[in-house]
Amino acid sequence: MPMHAYGATVVSPTLDTGDTAWMLISATLVLMMTIPGLALFYAGMVRKKNVLATMMQSFAICCMMSILWVVIGYSLVFTTGTPYIGNLSQFMLNGILEHFHFGIDKGFVLGADTAAPVMMTIPQSVYVVFQMTFIIISVAILVGSAAERIKFSALCVFCILWGLLSYVPIAHWVWSPDGWLASLGAIDFAGGTVVHINAGVAGLVCAIMIGKRIGIGKSDLSPHNVGYAVIGASLLWVGWFGFNAGSALGANGRAGMAMLVTQVAAASGGIGWMCIEWIKRKKPTVLGIVSGAVAGLVVITPAAGFVLPGPAILMGFIGGIACFWSCSYLKHKLGYDDSLDAFGVHGIGGIIGAILTGVFAFGPLSATEADPAGISASISLVIAQIEAVAVTIIWSGGISWILLTVIDKVIGLRVDPDDERLGLDMSLHNEQINS
Repeated sequence: MPMHAYGATVVSPTLDTGDTAWMLISATLVLMMTIPGLALFYAGMVRKKNVLATMMQSFAICCMMSILWVVIGYSLVFTTGTPYIGNLSQFMLNGILEHFHFGIDKGFVLGADTAAPVMMTIPQSVYVVFQMTFIIISVAILVGSAAERIKFSALCVFCILWGLLSYVPIAHWVWSPDGWLASLGAIDFAGGTVVHINAGVAGLVCAIMIGKRIGIGKSDLSPHNVGYAVIGASLLWVGWFGFNAGSALGANGRAGMAMLVTQVAAASGGIGWMCIEWIKRKKPTVLGIVSGAVAGLVVITPAAGFVLPGPAILMGFIGGIACFWSCSYLKHKLGYDDSLDAFGVHGIGGIIGAILTGVFAFGPLSATEADPAGISASISLVIAQIEAVAVTIIWSGGISWILLTVIDKVIGLRVDPDDERLGLDMSLHNEQINS
């Protein structure tokens, strides 16, 4: 998120209606990425007997994370308690209405008591909803790794605890004005570390600990409806403009550049996956090109407000090829069953994007009055990015392993074999697709 340095005395900034309108739209677009975007994308890649259960996961996560965020998540991320976690001063959004009068709100100052306060020209309620959509999609991404075999009860418990113990701390470290990773110089415009690496690594741990699906390598586990996946990926692509351009936090030139680089990186990622698949397998697939576009979107996410279109095209192309390799070869080589490639696309793509942000950052895009040079590519920036990646991998992986171990011992992680063979639609939800 863009940061601006001001003096010790800060006043509430004037609300900008243009910025507010764009951020309302952005929040809606990012929500659309999960429901229906990711829900359809994931549902199209599972077998018919698990389509409704897969959609249920995304929808339930949207409900659970919305409440978690309002009750405690926002306060722990965006208040300035310590460099490692916020405080509970905005529990249940306490104090959010202090500038609200006669139905009119003002902007607010994020981190007013820090050395780098952020002057917001939008209502705090809009910022709360915008950031809420990020935790929703982060958690929804990771459960794709355990699709078709995880208990719904275990999923609910894990998602709530992981959101609180993994997403919330990492978001504070990176995006809070006093976060310790931010103080090291690490940058993440829209969620390369916070969302994609965090969720991708957790997904990998889930896939390993829950084990492979019954029949993998022997039975037909091919997607039920690739058309669903194409529609879902298309909604993700469009929603990603809210994800990335919205992270400029206003209707401005940086948002416009973030939108432009997001578009070309997605296109380049789709081309990269299509080309390598065409070379390796002699035929380009529909699921391949849409997966490549998603890979391109993941790679550009941390860089969207920092790079120009040329590097964005290169980043997307690299991401498409690297994620094809991860999904097609790495997981088979290492023997884990990442059902819907949460790690293969989001984990690998997020790592590549975070590091390449340090390679291609263009200073003028992030320049402010306090920092006219902005943040430019350098060896020190690359090192800071690698440090942030490593910390995210270690924390997310460790927390995920601990949580899954405890949940497995208490209620069990995996459905019974007979229920898995029957399908989760009927065994967990007593519903099925008739057509």
